[in-house]
Amino acid sequence: MRVLAIEPYFGGSHRAFLKGWETHSAHDFTIVDLPAFHWKWRMRHSAITLADEVNRLASQGERWDVIFCSDMLNLAEWKGLVDSQVASLPKVLYFHENQLTYPSQQPREWDYHFAFSNFTSAIAADEIWYNSRFNETEFLRELDAFLHRMPDFQPSHHIPLLQEKSSIQPPGVDSVFANKLEEEATDLNTSGSPLVVTWAARWEHDKDPETFFKAIRLAITNGVNLRLRVLGESFKNQPPVFGLAKQEFATYIDEFGYAESQSQFVELMQSTDVFVSTAIHEFFGISAVEAALAGAYPLLPQRLAYPEVFDLEENPDRQKFFYGGTAESLALALGRCHDLKKAGTLSTGNLKVQLQRYTWPNRAPIMDEAIAKLAHK
Repeated sequence: MRVLAIEPYFGGSHRAFLKGWETHSAHDFTIVDLPAFHWKWRMRHSAITLADEVNRLASQGERWDVIFCSDMLNLAEWKGLVDSQVASLPKVLYFHENQLTYPSQQPREWDYHFAFSNFTSAIAADEIWYNSRFNETEFLRELDAFLHRMPDFQPSHHIPLLQEKSSIQPPGVDSVFANKLEEEATDLNTSGSPLVVTWAARWEHDKDPETFFKAIRLAITNGVNLRLRVLGESFKNQPPVFGLAKQEFATYIDEFGYAESQSQFVELMQSTDVFVSTAIHEFFGISAVEAALAGAYPLLPQRLAYPEVFDLEENPDRQKFFYGGTAESLALALGRCHDLKKAGTLSTGNLKVQLQRYTWPNRAPIMDEAIAKLAHK
């Protein structure tokens, strides 16, 4: 089967998602994409730019059976601009995130256009896939509130129709993270060595780095012997806390910045004791899953998609992987992990095995079947 995959922001997790699925899929993919640059501009112009590209390919004889696109594309606009044969194909819209719940630092910066683009794209799609139930629930709830703030002609009657064609399809992760040998894991858990703590996320305010560094400060004050790795992609307007923290914690930092390669990132995760997230905006948590597959002990805020992704409700014993979301509760959790490492008992139990379901060899066949079923309706 031939899949036309459209990605206006081909970088980071969006790129990893498509390349991972393509690599492990039984289907043939044509990926039409744009560089991951200026996301707001990408959401505004990509329907035109990528319609032009698809029309060019179609004029050269390219044909497809189904269309897959991310939430960065205004699917309704794109559909109106492409060749009628392409426009008639069944379409899947994948929500990696949504623009209704982004926590803007300045409320005036929030742009209704992007939220409405998500809405019209969802209407135009034949199926809507979300990476988590949390994402779906948040989007539909906020969409209802959003539409009711409009002055008239509030099209909220579409919301039940969106629910009817929605499903949950978690992303896959690279199985290489799970390849650490057991003897390597044992070597890392030596009682006399410092606790290796890794924070890995985009260097932006919605990942709440301030809480992380405050917790580190408290943990050090409480006597926790630790080493720091602060990883992730940085931007021109990154939060100033990173520059301040680099100076304050200079004697504790082993890594600070973007990993030079995928292999280095895997290596760093596999040699991590504790992986920390402080996110206030997260719809799945790929880095957390990768870290746990690599054998790291996750410390996650008990909010967002994390309880769902880590099956907390079905496995109450996993409460130990969650903290209250504050710097104080995180510092206490780091202290507990420090004590466990000193005792040689810092372990995630069977978590690594159970998270194998998120690896691409397991996820790709499920997604292949779902998109083939739509194509053959």
